[in-house]
Amino acid sequence: MADFVGAVDQGTTSTRFMIFDHGGNEVAKHQLEHEQILPNPGWVEHNPTEIWERTRAVIETAMGKANLEASDLAALGITNQRETTVVWNRRTGRPYYNAIVWQDTRTDRIASALDRDGRGDVIRKKAGLPPATYFSGGKIQWILENVDGVREAAEAGDAIFGNTDTWLLWNLTGGVDGGVHVTDPTNASRTMLMNLETLDWDDELLSFFQIPRQMLPRIRPSSNPDFYGMTRAHGPIGGEIPLSGDLGDQQAATVGQVCFDAGEAKNTYGTGNFLLLNTGTELVRSKNGLLTTVCYQFGDQQPVYALEGSIAVTGSAVQWLRDQLGIISGASESESLARQVEDNGGVYFVPAFSGLFAPYWRSDARGAIVGLSRYNTNAHLARATLESICYQTRDVVEAMRQDSGVALDVLRVDGGITANRLCMELQADILGVPVSKPVVAETTALGAAYAAGLAVGFWNSTDELRQNWNEDERWEPRWSEEQREKGYAGWKKAVSRTLDWVDVD
Repeated sequence: MADFVGAVDQGTTSTRFMIFDHGGNEVAKHQLEHEQILPNPGWVEHNPTEIWERTRAVIETAMGKANLEASDLAALGITNQRETTVVWNRRTGRPYYNAIVWQDTRTDRIASALDRDGRGDVIRKKAGLPPATYFSGGKIQWILENVDGVREAAEAGDAIFGNTDTWLLWNLTGGVDGGVHVTDPTNASRTMLMNLETLDWDDELLSFFQIPRQMLPRIRPSSNPDFYGMTRAHGPIGGEIPLSGDLGDQQAATVGQVCFDAGEAKNTYGTGNFLLLNTGTELVRSKNGLLTTVCYQFGDQQPVYALEGSIAVTGSAVQWLRDQLGIISGASESESLARQVEDNGGVYFVPAFSGLFAPYWRSDARGAIVGLSRYNTNAHLARATLESICYQTRDVVEAMRQDSGVALDVLRVDGGITANRLCMELQADILGVPVSKPVVAETTALGAAYAAGLAVGFWNSTDELRQNWNEDERWEPRWSEEQREKGYAGWKKAVSRTLDWVDVD
């Protein structure tokens, strides 16, 4: 048996390849950023060809760093930024248009129209999602309606769709030379097109967006003992190994955090924040602005579901301080700057750059900094930015408690911002529960590796995976209840100031 499992983690700002051993320890990794294309206000695009090239490069470099060959890997898994939509020609391999990213809001008219005539309620019931710019269905419809020749090609069977997992799986298994067109239920459940109960594309939902069914990939289990396909010898791995794991990034992090029991939750801090609560094999339909989604499906077992709170802008708010305002030179500097002050000085920053996601779902909202006086400095703004990450998380935790009746005992956290110790201190203070970070913080890639390794017997059970999880650091809450509630009341007041800013038809 080979000694390692590889995982491609294709994210919003970068792509990385990581290699793990049987203990879930990192053996090697390489990471490259890709361009953020912003052609109009509210539009966010990526170049799919660049993402594939970056994927090739990070695989080759990480394998070289570790001095490994294809035969050293038992399997390969993929995890990806969900909802980001690619439409390409299966004969030429060329995308018809840039990937439309999950943050993109150009489809707001499509989403609003769905809610006006009752179709939105059907989407909520069948797909577990509210009609929103976030999801893939409206993005596919936009491409079909606005890019010349795509609808005709789709009806002829030449134009095909995938989130970035499908795009990479297709390329890794040969592309135009026999590449497989597949996805898994976690990604399919983010399109507004899949029925959560049947785990199949739903003809009524497809009709709402006028999407030809033949555009869509086959849906296969997240951990697939039959494999999606094999890598090609001439590809970046340099040999044939099973591609056997596929999970959307937030579900992958849930698996990486070994949240296999109903009631266990994790929060991933990336470009956005994503809090998932495992609800077991039960479909819990949210009444408080959360998403019902597939958490994972392992082999022929029943799917496991989750409630999810998706927050659009968290880590990218820190990037905004760096790139647009220029008040920090690197993300780590946000902590040292914010520590210069004892509190936020009355300043709240609601980073609703692309509207508000869970639990509000308001595409008419836009970002606002409120409570400013002459007293305030860039340090107060840096602290308010970190607090905004934590307050948005509290909004979601409150909604989850109302939906599920589960009060969190501890929040497991992962992702880049967990390196910011002040942000994690604030998270514990604002939630009033301990915050726990694992030794392996790259849980997204680890979850994809776990799904792939389980499929081929590299790991035998989820119990074996639990033994790999170890706590690295824990933050306990220090604020008084009065301080916590006063701060949260100020946050809610600030959120109210962001609403009704953009007129949505």
